[in-house]
Amino acid sequence: MNPFETVQDLKRREFLTTSASGLGGIALGSMLAQDGLLSAETATDSARFGELKSHAKAKAKACIFIFMAGAPSQLDLFDRKPKLNELHGSSLPKETLAKARFAFIKPDTAVLMGSPRKWKRHGESGMELSDLLPNLGSCADDLLLVKSMHTEEFNHHPGQLMMQCGVSRFGMPTMGSWVNYGLGSASENLPGYVVLTAGRGSSGGSTLWQSGFLPTKYAGVLFRNQGEPVLNLKNPDGLPPELQRAGLDALKDLNQHRYQEVHDPEIASRIANFELANRMQTAAPELVDLSDEPQETLDLYGVGRKEPEGGNFRGSLPGKPTYDIFARNCLLARRLVERGVRFINIVHASWDQHSDLEKQLAYNAGAVDQPIAALIKDLKRRGMLDETMVVWGSEFGRTPLGENRNGRTANTGRDHHPFAFSMAMAGGGLKGGLTYGETDEIGWNVAENPVHPNDLHATLLHQFGLDHLKLTYRFQGRDFRLTDVGGKVIQDWIA
Repeated sequence: MNPFETVQDLKRREFLTTSASGLGGIALGSMLAQDGLLSAETATDSARFGELKSHAKAKAKACIFIFMAGAPSQLDLFDRKPKLNELHGSSLPKETLAKARFAFIKPDTAVLMGSPRKWKRHGESGMELSDLLPNLGSCADDLLLVKSMHTEEFNHHPGQLMMQCGVSRFGMPTMGSWVNYGLGSASENLPGYVVLTAGRGSSGGSTLWQSGFLPTKYAGVLFRNQGEPVLNLKNPDGLPPELQRAGLDALKDLNQHRYQEVHDPEIASRIANFELANRMQTAAPELVDLSDEPQETLDLYGVGRKEPEGGNFRGSLPGKPTYDIFARNCLLARRLVERGVRFINIVHASWDQHSDLEKQLAYNAGAVDQPIAALIKDLKRRGMLDETMVVWGSEFGRTPLGENRNGRTANTGRDHHPFAFSMAMAGGGLKGGLTYGETDEIGWNVAENPVHPNDLHATLLHQFGLDHLKLTYRFQGRDFRLTDVGGKVIQDWIA
């Protein structure tokens, strides 16, 4: 809860009647501080505000949330629908279409589109995945596959905000910000919340790792996986370390003086961020230097993989080695967890395949399948998977209907579909080898065990030992939380 708004909420009469007995103590504390017998509150002390103890025993210490921005087709990756193939080319009842909202589909002439994918059962659990995910299939007994996700949002940016922030409004804190607000950072030399990107960039951009109304020290920090990890992190040529230190100390003294006057928590965040950046100048370059990784590990993740033949892939940009970049991001995520970073968000875009689905989905799946499977296996063999959640997620799914926007002679893609989609998770005290929830025979609606993004958030926080109902922050007269006014912990997921 925000202490400054709590003070502002006090009524004048209540303040006068309840604080008189404490004024003498305040005066005494002030005199002792002036005499050097009691230290005054510092902005550094304030910067630690909000970093609570867990509400319960934590099973997870870190989360790697891999966000597939643009919405992968669950019907071609996770949720096999033989009936959809049987009904390929058929129309849906008008009453079903009347209740739906589409981005581009023309409902009057839209028809169902089956999937050409081959499917295989994996592991002792028999989890069924498409032929585009053979490496992830080898991790089936560690996976929790959720087929019954649903959301209210059917456009990208609102949907991405809903998945990352719990609501589809601007200016709200993201998952990683809430986790670090609740628990603080376990790393002295790196941020508690790091973001890595690959591909074209998401619709939501930096709003997907913002701290919102929480102090800015809880915002995600965008890292690059090669070269200078954070732009402008290193000192300019000719600036000696002792001069930099003197400058930081002078800034800290000035900011501390101002903090004593106005008690603005953003001043505390500013000081904390300056000091962290100073420590990162050594820690961040060491992080992205993979020269100490064995060749076997680099090969496991696919570092250095070449791009497939062809071009014009929506999951990449011309000339960018996205296959290599994504592999490096997954390996860096493991290294970040080893160094105490609590929340890592890997964002890959775009999976928004309104056309040319077969080619585009194959490219994207090829980019992520090997590195994500390697990440799960690598964490497991190092004894880290039990305390690290790995999550594959997106803002929504794709329609069972083919997309028939004007001017097209054939349906080669799928439109946005918020009513039913899939996610996959592993580790962090979650059950492995479990397929949770079902959709109807064509994948249009959830048929069993519906899961809202707020339920996912509540369960994620629970694994960190945080109660989503108690993790709040007062802003503009209201106690906000990640799960807004919804959310429930899904006990069936917990090992």
